Amino acid sequence: MGEQPSIELLPKQHQLLEQLVLAGQELSGQDLHARLRGTPLAMGLATVYRHLRQLQQQGLVRCRHLPSGEALFAPTERDEHHLTCVDCGRTQPLTACPIHDAHLSPEQIGGFQLLFHTLEFFGLCSDCQGRQDQD
Repeated sequence: MGEQPSIELLPKQHQLLEQLVLAGQELSGQDLHARLRGTPLAMGLATVYRHLRQLQQQGLVRCRHLPSGEALFAPTERDEHHLTCVDCGRTQPLTACPIHDAHLSPEQIGGFQLLFHTLEFFGLCSDCQGRQDQD
């Protein structure tokens, strides 16, 4: 999505981003809050979410919402997309991003500065399809 300028992070933002990178998987704000509890950079849950939003606005963190409403965060450098079951909420990462090399014209983006993209497909997993077929 273009070269990101060097961004000066606050210590708490740096700690949150570092935790997301080290985790190797998406984390909720509550997960991050728990990981930092008892460390010198522990922070309240509202502070975690405020800094995650700021990191998202800087294009460093992406967020996706599960059907349950839970928000999961990951660094944007991890280009990961998902299939999500709307019944049980199970998610499965896609092996490759089908739009990774897509280019949008200036007319299509209408003045937006692109930071990152997300792609999610919703449907029914095989277990839920089988359960619904039995009903």
